[in-house]
Amino acid sequence: MSNFRQVDRKTGFLLPPSVDEWLPERHLARFVVEVIDQLDLSPMVKAYRGSGSASYHPSVLLGLLVYGYATGVFSSRKLERATYDSVAFRFIAANDHPDHDTIAVFRRRFLGDIERLFTDVLMLAREAGMLKMGTVALDGTKVKANASRHSALSYARASQIEAQLQAEVKELMALAEAADKADVPDGMSVPEELARREKRLERIAEAKAAIEARAKERFAREQAEHEAKLKAREDKLKAREDKAKKKGRKPGGKPPLPPTAGPGPKDQVNLTDEDSRIMPVAGGGFDQAYNAQAAVAAGSMLVVCRDVVQAPNDKQQIEPVLDQLTGLPEALGKAETLLADSGYFSQANVEACAETEITPLIAPGRERHN
Repeated sequence: MSNFRQVDRKTGFLLPPSVDEWLPERHLARFVVEVIDQLDLSPMVKAYRGSGSASYHPSVLLGLLVYGYATGVFSSRKLERATYDSVAFRFIAANDHPDHDTIAVFRRRFLGDIERLFTDVLMLAREAGMLKMGTVALDGTKVKANASRHSALSYARASQIEAQLQAEVKELMALAEAADKADVPDGMSVPEELARREKRLERIAEAKAAIEARAKERFAREQAEHEAKLKAREDKLKAREDKAKKKGRKPGGKPPLPPTAGPGPKDQVNLTDEDSRIMPVAGGGFDQAYNAQAAVAAGSMLVVCRDVVQAPNDKQQIEPVLDQLTGLPEALGKAETLLADSGYFSQANVEACAETEITPLIAPGRERHN
């Protein structure tokens, strides 16, 4: 005869259940609540008027956001649902259920305050003996954007569509003039067709303007790099001329090509998420993504600096990280060594590390295996 445990979902509790009993002692949700309880949330608390219906405390909403980020739940709607479905989220919310609008508004309203709390968490880790600055490791990863790469529109294609729509608008204008004649197709509303195409033309114009603005920024950056290369080449040529005079030879080498102004035909913008970029991803291929950077203290693996950028290449990310490291409170300690892979290696980056008195350990190249 089988022997099963009794299944009873209807009998009530003799005493109300305690939220504190729902999770194991060493659960991540408990850690998040304990850390947030030690943070100074007074700027957030003072931002509430105190009138009207009672608000959810900032510690509850912040706890939901932090635990959600730590476990891969980012959407405010999914966070609201988790306060019903997940024991950990119910524990953080104290068995309350903030709706998704409340969570989304809190995130937008206090984004700056939440970013500043990042340093406060590092201070707590330092006081607890968990954080020791010294050696910091930097790396990046591509984070997929909430947009398909197939939604990207190139400058050449945008120009083609723009010309096509302009021609269609002319045809529709001609149809509008002959609207009282029989050559207007049945069921066609000329004003609606015109409005639809004009709206598409506006969207195409915005996309082209975005591509042109990016091209202008890129040209300014590449022009500065070009001038730096020319100066470096001049310095090298002067040194070579002395050797050439002794040996009776002309110094060789071609000058670097100047950058091209204006957008190229393959320059593109994503119509769903303009801030994202087409980037190469691990395993091959390309995707619409962002480049997320994180610097961690090697001893504790705690993140001490972070950034999200649009550049697919990591070479330009050393200096922003150095600025963040030198801007951290002195009480956290000083970074002494920076570890990074070959994607960050350049003479300029090595010199930037030397200027901040941080020893760079950056791989100059990738070694072949076997």
